[in-house]
Amino acid sequence: MSAPLYQSKAEFFKTLGHPVRIRVLELLSEREHAVAEMLRDTGVEAAYLSQQLAVLRRANLVVARREGVAVYYTLTGPRVTELLLVARSILSDDALAGRAVTPPDRAPAGCPRGD
Repeated sequence: MSAPLYQSKAEFFKTLGHPVRIRVLELLSEREHAVAEMLRDTGVEAAYLSQQLAVLRRANLVVARREGVAVYYTLTGPRVTELLLVARSILSDDALAGRAVTPPDRAPAGCPRGD
């Protein structure tokens, strides 16, 4: 039996809930990148980037290809880019309207913290 859609969505958003993974997806929404380029652009250690890329691969958001000793990553499809653009739009709209997103540790009573 498969998980309810809301549960699958929650797992999907957990996958996206990490700054390094978001940065990698943003980079890949521009074009294919070699791991060496992503190391430079993210500023994280190689082992840490490898862990984050593995999470994105398991979620079927990115695919890798090897060319000689270099490994290149690309998005699995354009919808990831669309999702990042929608998120940017939502955040921009909130900023323009003078609304701030409530930090998880200050969520109203009865709301989960989102940890």
